[in-house]
Amino acid sequence: MATYVYETIPEKPGDAVRRFEVRQSMNDEPLCRDPETGLPVKRVILGGYGIMTKSVAPAAQGCGGGECAMPSPGGHVCSSPFCCRN
Repeated sequence: MATYVYETIPEKPGDAVRRFEVRQSMNDEPLCRDPETGLPVKRVILGGYGIMTKSVAPAAQGCGGGECAMPSPGGHVCSSPFCCRN
């Protein structure tokens, strides 16, 4: 379930905008009316965050060759995310 932000669409200039959150499945249709006031609404797209990683080629010598940077669950370390598996 995701939390979506909606805001009312003012009927006339100067009307207050009400912002609210609704938990919905990603498969649900967006709301078209405020459940409390019945006014028309639009979904607000907010900035989020994501994690971007740099792809690294596997180490030629495998784990343990040279300087080590990433510990693995098995206790050994390596500098490539591809080889740190048991």
